[in-house]
Amino acid sequence: MTSGLWELVLKGVWVTIQLLVLSGLLATVVSFVVGVARTHRLRIVRFLAGLYTEVFRGTSALVMIFWVFFVLPPAFGWQLVPLWAGTLALGLTYGAYGSEIVRGALAAVDPAQREGGIALSFTPWQRMKLILLPQAVPEMIPPFSNLLIELLKGTALVSIMGMGDLAFSGNLVRLALQESAEIYTYILLIYFVIAFLLTRLMRGLEKKLKARVGKAPKKKTAAVRVPEGSGVS
Repeated sequence: MTSGLWELVLKGVWVTIQLLVLSGLLATVVSFVVGVARTHRLRIVRFLAGLYTEVFRGTSALVMIFWVFFVLPPAFGWQLVPLWAGTLALGLTYGAYGSEIVRGALAAVDPAQREGGIALSFTPWQRMKLILLPQAVPEMIPPFSNLLIELLKGTALVSIMGMGDLAFSGNLVRLALQESAEIYTYILLIYFVIAFLLTRLMRGLEKKLKARVGKAPKKKTAAVRVPEGSGVS
């Protein structure tokens, strides 16, 4: 490829990274807000949080992008730029999946920890902040890592809006060169490299968070072999 075409691809990579970071931040906020709400003592709060989760998990992210970018503007009289429309649609959709991760991790905390907080006269917010979240967050990292990779792949959906992300830029280069195999191989490799770096980053974060709560992975110890006939059973 020429330098101009490579520049087009690199611009697409930058747009994809921007979209990934922004929608990932939105999805994280939504995940914690809705996930914590699903454990609330009030039934109406749990119902509304559950309704949101079911609606956004049960609808297509592609259709949601269509709604945000093409359907809502005529109805409300405003138009989002493609980057913010993609961020909103992907963040809300993947945040619904993330809320289940948060709810499950909070539910997995030992009930004795909750009872200890009650015995210390902690408020619900204090129990959540000081007891539940510090223990639950490290357990959320592996599933959140998988969800982040899925979000990375989901960013390719914004190409339907004509947004110059990696997938859209790769398609333009393919049309210019008429070389599908070569171009799409490059695109796959770029996605793989980004996903690999994200996985390593999340693993490092998981180890750091688990070390803070005394759950760092233990080093493997070599097994001691007992000679036969030594009388040790």
